[in-house]
Amino acid sequence: MTTVPPPAAPAPRPISPVQATALRDGVLPPVEEVRPGTWTLVVPFRGGVPDATLSYLLEGADGALTVIDPGWAADDGLEVLRAGLATIGRSVDEVGLVVVTHLHADHLGAAAALRRASGARVAMHRLEVDALRREREDAEANDADIATWGLPEELVAGVVAAWGSGRRIGLGRTEEPLADLFVEDGDVLPVAGRELRALWTPGHTAGHLCLVDEREGLLFTGDHVLPRINPGIGLGGRTSSNPLGDYLASLVRLEPYADLEVCPGHEYRFRDVVTRARTLARHREERSRHVAEALDALSAPTLFEVASRVPFSGGIGSMTGFLLASALTQTAFHADLLGRADEIRSA
Repeated sequence: MTTVPPPAAPAPRPISPVQATALRDGVLPPVEEVRPGTWTLVVPFRGGVPDATLSYLLEGADGALTVIDPGWAADDGLEVLRAGLATIGRSVDEVGLVVVTHLHADHLGAAAALRRASGARVAMHRLEVDALRREREDAEANDADIATWGLPEELVAGVVAAWGSGRRIGLGRTEEPLADLFVEDGDVLPVAGRELRALWTPGHTAGHLCLVDEREGLLFTGDHVLPRINPGIGLGGRTSSNPLGDYLASLVRLEPYADLEVCPGHEYRFRDVVTRARTLARHREERSRHVAEALDALSAPTLFEVASRVPFSGGIGSMTGFLLASALTQTAFHADLLGRADEIRSA
């Protein structure tokens, strides 16, 4: 029997009139001061709205600038940063630190170019660097998984091209993005006069970081928590742990920060991260319930057959390439978390 899921909680509202207006009009918002010495700057990718990254500029007590998630390297991402800095009377030369929340090119892409232009150090979690170094190896290893999923033949090539050995490595980056500074959970970043603390939140990727500035009342969440989007899980290479379990535990880690303003990696700033995190957790619980119902109804199904019964947005039948691969791997994560992975047969 299929129960009716509870209605979804409404998305949090934008707290910035500038971002709310830009969202309504489908345009990129201008650089905006969030706090004295803290600004948000939007870096487009793949053509712009709604594909854009929220980068953040922080001024230290010594006048040096820190950039959180400089964005996409292609499409003149570095020039967008230059222009944004110019609007507040600053320049790339004043950037001393680049902090990357996770390895995806729309956050990391311009880091190496910004380091080269400014001499800044790049900081990220060690697991993200490890995943970047394994990127080709992991993509090739994914081919073996894809062969077991039971995909219709006409979909295989597109999934291999997006998820397996055919995947383009380094998209949106200009060069090898190795870190100068490894950041671990609880570390305080070297930003003069500010206490910017790292919070390790694996799930979206294995080394994803949120950044907490309690003095300024700000929580930078990268892609861990977004106001309207349900972040993908396990999108940072192959891991030994279940990324879904990691993600749910990482959502709980945000409970102490209910009063902080949320500065996400996309869309807009908002308040009450705890309510949003609990909504995201309920979404995953619903997804697990659907996977369990599919396993109850099917006998020795393939992963594709299980996923075909899960109500993904648009349905599995509308998906190809990366989206299809992500939906299938997330289905596998749910089955594993339920302790029922052995009920799915290899094709």
